[in-house]
Amino acid sequence: MAISFDVNLSILFTEIPLLERPAAAAAAGFSAVELWWPFATPVPADGDLDALQRAIQDAGVRLVGLNFDAGDMARGERGLLSRPAQSDRFVANIDVAVGFAERLGCTILNALYGNRDADADPVRQDELAAENLAKAASAAARTGATVVVEALNSYESPHYPITSSRGAIAVIDRVRKESGVDNISFLADFYHLHRMGEEPLELVDRLSARFGHVQIADVPGRGQPGTGTIPYGEVLGRLEKSGYAGQVGLEYKPVGPSAASFGWLKEIAS
Repeated sequence: MAISFDVNLSILFTEIPLLERPAAAAAAGFSAVELWWPFATPVPADGDLDALQRAIQDAGVRLVGLNFDAGDMARGERGLLSRPAQSDRFVANIDVAVGFAERLGCTILNALYGNRDADADPVRQDELAAENLAKAASAAARTGATVVVEALNSYESPHYPITSSRGAIAVIDRVRKESGVDNISFLADFYHLHRMGEEPLELVDRLSARFGHVQIADVPGRGQPGTGTIPYGEVLGRLEKSGYAGQVGLEYKPVGPSAASFGWLKEIAS
């Protein structure tokens, strides 16, 4: 299969320190990795950025996807760009994230929308999100990068308003129309979308031309393909035939040790 896979080092190989994970991914046979924003602040120290860059480069892998700062994910935050109280933090992170991605040749930047704020007007939150997405896309365009927008499932992220492919596409089309940027695409995470009732095969047939990036995990447990109900052999075959030329990110919680969770690649993706 000609599909190119990368490993999300924010959810796989978490048994070991972050700076050791790129080498672990290389040892497992991967040449590409992606990351959620791995720092506690939007503007980390130069030394921290340099250390992560060296770890990636020394391992001989490519960084193909990077999230903008999304807040404290462990505490339930799911992005900053629509959050009035945290918008400045997102804006402060734009040039840092874009610059770090450029240093490593990374051209996909994921901007998580942000949870609904009970004290804010939803209309204003959506306006703010569109404004910040336009800022992020404009910065990314200078390096040839694309910003992607992702839908999450409401079971795990009950306050996140973008929970369908239609919702994500509507955000993308709004920003393109209002701001004139065209380097914004859809991040199709088949795990989240399937949990919300969308079938991956139908999504590929209908929207593959809109995919800027793809991520996979199985349903219902978010384990590796083969541990749930999504027919990933068929899905990946359909994706390849669609002409999709991007990466497929492995963003699953491994059942067992991370290094032992890749057997499905031979069983399903061959």
